[in-house]
Amino acid sequence: MIEPQQRLPSLNALRAFESAARHLNFRAAADELGVTQGAVAQHVRGLESELGLKLFERQPRLLALTGAGRSYATHVARAFALLAEATDNLRPQPLRLTISATPSIAAKWLLPRLPEFTAVHPQLELNILASDALANFQSDGVDIAIRQGRPPFGPGLTADLLFEHEIVAICQPALCPSEDELARLPLLRDGHDLWPEFFERALGRSMPLAIRSTRFNQTALAIDAAIAGQGVALASRFLVEPDLAAGRLALTTTASMRGGLDFYVVSARKPRHAEQTALVRAWLLSQRG
Repeated sequence: MIEPQQRLPSLNALRAFESAARHLNFRAAADELGVTQGAVAQHVRGLESELGLKLFERQPRLLALTGAGRSYATHVARAFALLAEATDNLRPQPLRLTISATPSIAAKWLLPRLPEFTAVHPQLELNILASDALANFQSDGVDIAIRQGRPPFGPGLTADLLFEHEIVAICQPALCPSEDELARLPLLRDGHDLWPEFFERALGRSMPLAIRSTRFNQTALAIDAAIAGQGVALASRFLVEPDLAAGRLALTTTASMRGGLDFYVVSARKPRHAEQTALVRAWLLSQRG
């Protein structure tokens, strides 16, 4: 047989006491709870009367907890924390999908587009994993990857073309040299170091030996340096389209170079969250413009 619970003080009185104990101020507790200072004081007096002991020492412009008040405040705060945790556990949690992308794609292409997606799909939380390492859809918990490559990507995977890899030379508009004067500015070189190939294939000549350059380990950093006027960078056209359209960057030459590996949206054929993965894949592919 279940014993009837002992009668507890009112929840409002306990909330007033817990807030006043944290702030050691009835006015601050009243502001937090959205009631009057008098209501907080009344709740605390009623609680002290019901318990038969003092919880606060009241002095002019000073409020201090008694020994019993300090002990009680600790337990009441813990009880409210347990109630809050239990309530949160009952609420539906947003489903999280992980998108793996290279740091440059994440910074320059994916992140600027996320607010549009989250505004339409607030129930779906996207976790962005920026890494150059190949994604493992099992051990890494990755649902979708944006990667350069050439199909087929492997058994059990599906891939759709996101962008062809067209490489262009870009710099700050005010500094852009003519094609013949390209070597006048420092060349901003990333980890792919495609400048020698670009000179040969796109411009039809060898890259000058005596030429200034600055090296970066990420394409995104080279792009940012070009925007800052530090030289000329090479980048995939789709990464810099917004900067070209906004006038932050300009093409130094109409010549471009086709890269060997294009960009694909890749996921498992049988993903963990099929409906949500299909939704995000469709959204990513819709951003091709």
